[in-house]
Amino acid sequence: MSDAKPSQGLISLAILAMGGEGGGVLADWLVDLAEHNGHWAQTTSVPGVAQRTGATVYYIEMYPKAATPTGQMPVMALSPFPGEVDIVLASELMEAGRALQRGLVDAHKTTFIASSHRVYSMTERTAMGDGRVDEAKLLAGARAAAQQFISADFSKLAEQAGSLIAPALYGALAASGRLPFNRAQFEATIERSGVGVKTSLKAFAAGFDAALQMLQPSSSAHSSSHPSAHNAAPSDPATTPLHQAVGPKLRALAQSIEAVFAPSTHDIIASGLTRLADYQDVGYATLYAQRLQNMAQALKSAAVAPALADEILREGGRHLALWMSYEDTVRVADLKTRRSRFERVSQEVSLTSSQLIDIHEFMKPRLEEIADTLPAGLGRWLLGSATARAIVGRFTKNGRVVQTSSLRGFLLLYFVASLRRIRPVSLRYATEQQRITAWWTQTMALLPQHADLALEVLRAQQLVKGYGDTHARGWRHFEKLMAALPRLQQLPDAANRLSALRKAALADDTSQALEQAVQQLVPA
Repeated sequence: MSDAKPSQGLISLAILAMGGEGGGVLADWLVDLAEHNGHWAQTTSVPGVAQRTGATVYYIEMYPKAATPTGQMPVMALSPFPGEVDIVLASELMEAGRALQRGLVDAHKTTFIASSHRVYSMTERTAMGDGRVDEAKLLAGARAAAQQFISADFSKLAEQAGSLIAPALYGALAASGRLPFNRAQFEATIERSGVGVKTSLKAFAAGFDAALQMLQPSSSAHSSSHPSAHNAAPSDPATTPLHQAVGPKLRALAQSIEAVFAPSTHDIIASGLTRLADYQDVGYATLYAQRLQNMAQALKSAAVAPALADEILREGGRHLALWMSYEDTVRVADLKTRRSRFERVSQEVSLTSSQLIDIHEFMKPRLEEIADTLPAGLGRWLLGSATARAIVGRFTKNGRVVQTSSLRGFLLLYFVASLRRIRPVSLRYATEQQRITAWWTQTMALLPQHADLALEVLRAQQLVKGYGDTHARGWRHFEKLMAALPRLQQLPDAANRLSALRKAALADDTSQALEQAVQQLVPA
């Protein structure tokens, strides 16, 4: 067990939770727990704006009545003070990071309980490149910063119990032993609440057991990867045969190409095949496989070192799948009309069987997006006809709100999604396939003499993303990098220079950083 002992004096707790996770309920439970077991207690909350500027912080202080001879409630603080919080609970890994950033966790006194799942923040979602925070670094920082660290996927445990995450975190807190109350007293608080008691107790038990497993003497108190705490991590995807990593429809295709690729690349290739079959069909996934096979053959012919060859195939497989599944109006409509999306939105707002939900989508397709969806010839005519542009522009300039939870709105987007069948003859398809082919051919041409530069050309695909203005801007940046490629090839550090240009293009959307980098790194 941990060396942490139940406090006999003032106990301070901070809870960082997003809306809809039951943070307020958890705070109320802790106050009730304290008050029913001989303690004074007080709670306050400082609201945030969920993942935009941070979760709501609930702060609780409790003090034993036996330590107040006068019988008067002591004066308690209204907010946590950095370095003076005994227990910190975070409902998600990024919130754990914010707790560290605020200095709420102290290595000499704080028990830190955090769920290991992720809900990506707005800054991560809107980053021009891969803006995700490194989860391993967050976990390592949390372990180093706390006296006692308990981490598991409490969200998944709660979901399996049909509950919110709050009861699972409450169970982990009970298992930590940092409060002077036993398990029965914790559970009695849930029973007194009278709401969702059965599922809350089930989630409480799951959180309690997961935390207890981490605190057993046979396991490391600082380990965040105990099988029981994380519900047994799946086997290493790199060792899973390709045909076993895809669905039944793709199994024959996967078996036919499996021997061509090293096992270390199978997870990426399986993801690409699955993504593209979902995006279009098995035939489109086959085109993806053919392109990768051509690259594998080119790597073999060029005698590229095995480690670098594997990295090129992994990066190539990832970026090729992303580019081939470019975002268009058909894809957007498809995703917005899927059952899984309605289920996710309902879950996010905690929809009950007695409630109705309305989902409104603001749609403002540019004329270019409309032309891209049409057959190539018709799309080019629309873009080239001033009269047609003016007529269509009158209906698209202000956009419109589509209620996808209504039959009319759903059918409208469902019709747009059904145009997937004619996507291979659309103007956008022709344009993107031409661009992909040129990029892929350029990459393979570099392999014999500049394999490291070829890898950076593959990674440059990061710039080509989104749709509308975002896609147009990214494509301009990509073209600028490709235009600089012939001059960069003459330099010994060409790969590093291209990497720097890519990072500059991702640094801001004004193109200023890229322009400065081009002047510094690309010889005239």
